[in-house]
Amino acid sequence: MTMSHPTTTPNGLLFLTDDQLRKGIEAMFFAYRGFTADPDRILAKHGYGRAHHRAIHFIHRSPGTTVNNLLSILGVTKQSLNRVLRTLVADGLVSNTVGARDKRERHLHLTEKGETLERALSDAQRDRMRYAFRTAGPEAVAGFRQVLEAMMDEDMRHSYEALLDGTE
Repeated sequence: MTMSHPTTTPNGLLFLTDDQLRKGIEAMFFAYRGFTADPDRILAKHGYGRAHHRAIHFIHRSPGTTVNNLLSILGVTKQSLNRVLRTLVADGLVSNTVGARDKRERHLHLTEKGETLERALSDAQRDRMRYAFRTAGPEAVAGFRQVLEAMMDEDMRHSYEALLDGTE
């Protein structure tokens, strides 16, 4: 089987055929399955799904984050997030405290039990990413990140950059 490679035009623009784009889309689907497979097995043992994983990840990433901020990051409905948070709080993975300045705000933190689960989930994904990155090499890693960032919608990119900067 011959691999066709992207070509550049005389003005330096990258040209990709529909077939190359389809292969990229399919690679992303299969990579996502691999990226989520290990955490899915861990989550299933607890009766949780990917929505629980995303909430746990971002609460860990920004301890004390508000429910409204988490809603913004996850892009889910309030009803959906509340259902996930109720389960995580009831199971002792997340604590939910009232804001000191604004009593309407709810600040979220992982409990020790939540931190343990988050670590297991993240370790599984870090292992897979570390292997993929080492296999692909530094230039591919930088390119991969550029591609992912270019795929983000503008508002998502702002949330992502704020998370990287630690400003959210």
